Amino acid sequence: MTTVAIAGASGYAGAELIRLIHAHPSFELTAITAGSLAGKRLAEVHPQFSAQSDLADLIFADTTAQALAGVDLVFLALPHGTSGALIAELPSSVKIVDLGADYRLTDAAQWEKYYGGSYAGSFVYGLPELPGRRSQIAASTQIANPGCYATAIELSLAPLIASGLVDASDAVIVAASGTSGAGRRATANLLASEIAGSISAYKVGGTHQHTAEIEQELQSLTDSPVAVNFTPMLAPMPRGILATISVKSAASESELRAVLASAYVDEPFVQVLPEGQLPATAATLGSNAVHLQVAKDDRTSRVTIIAAIDNLIKGASGQAVQNANLMFGFSETAGLTAIGIAP
Repeated sequence: MTTVAIAGASGYAGAELIRLIHAHPSFELTAITAGSLAGKRLAEVHPQFSAQSDLADLIFADTTAQALAGVDLVFLALPHGTSGALIAELPSSVKIVDLGADYRLTDAAQWEKYYGGSYAGSFVYGLPELPGRRSQIAASTQIANPGCYATAIELSLAPLIASGLVDASDAVIVAASGTSGAGRRATANLLASEIAGSISAYKVGGTHQHTAEIEQELQSLTDSPVAVNFTPMLAPMPRGILATISVKSAASESELRAVLASAYVDEPFVQVLPEGQLPATAATLGSNAVHLQVAKDDRTSRVTIIAAIDNLIKGASGQAVQNANLMFGFSETAGLTAIGIAP
């Protein structure tokens, strides 16, 4: 068995990593760490594991290199800007999948603009469905897991941009996420009385941090300019992302659909839905699936691509396991499913 440790396992993404690794045929969880919750039992922090005797009594250790030592693989689910110092203390033999943003950006100036603080560098960007990326992930020992919004948006646009059929210089994106995307912390704007029955925009005007990695990865697919206007929204639901992306195109809807279908025909987790069927977050919950649809408004020559994912699975922990499977030569789908749990 491949031994695994999770740093930052007390959060939502950490809990999903624990669940997925426990069901994985080739991974064995041997250590979990946390910050302020160090010393507590797993079942105290994540009650969903109470009935699982081999997990319930695991104790969260302090997040140190010593606590993570001696394993084959470390998943890092830490706050942005904190992975670098810990990774520097880990043995070079340990493979790493970082769910934070620390190593996603190749441009130090972009890191400074969107995150601030010291720039740690970059790892291979772990979105296997992007052109040429799967082989890079398989050959790597350190992977930067993409952001949740970025995953949905990049998979929606990548084949169309690579084909040259859309104008990527004017991509308008509105995407709504469940509250788990903000992490497991007590803040006023995430109180039930604040979010129930309400949907709100935040980080508007190109200020959301995922803008940088979206443009970075899409720009790598074309010599033409790529610019996205991204408005994220907070939806009154625990999990899920629904993204709508609008771009100009002279191509017909059938041409665009054919490009998407061809790009993802052999992808186990990406489904281009039948014509007329629209993605919905409920259909992807609990799964590593991406549901896509495309429609063309001939009056305006604008194309709309719609994507639905579970932000905690394909947008975080499921994608991390998918990347780890590739790194260790396991079946890419091991421990994962594309079947959601709706309703």
